[in-house]
Amino acid sequence: MARETGRGKTINLRASRKQKVMIDRAAEVLRRSRSEFMLEAACREAETVLLDCRYFGLSLEAFKRFTAMLDKPPASNPKLRHLIRFRAPWE
Repeated sequence: MARETGRGKTINLRASRKQKVMIDRAAEVLRRSRSEFMLEAACREAETVLLDCRYFGLSLEAFKRFTAMLDKPPASNPKLRHLIRFRAPWE
């Protein structure tokens, strides 16, 4: 259940004692509050999940703009061209 506060929405979570201790220890190492630590970790994971999405919906207009960008030839990039000329050290 989320409720509005002066600083934003409240998110309530239930955790085992073991989870709480571990979270508190990690937050203390980073000198953050439990809330700051949990929000940063949750947002980082949410961003990863969203960036890993292989399907995303677009309106017709947004899809046209997106495909136009993909179809446009890449801009000249001399630094990239220089980099591509060299073999990777692990090859």
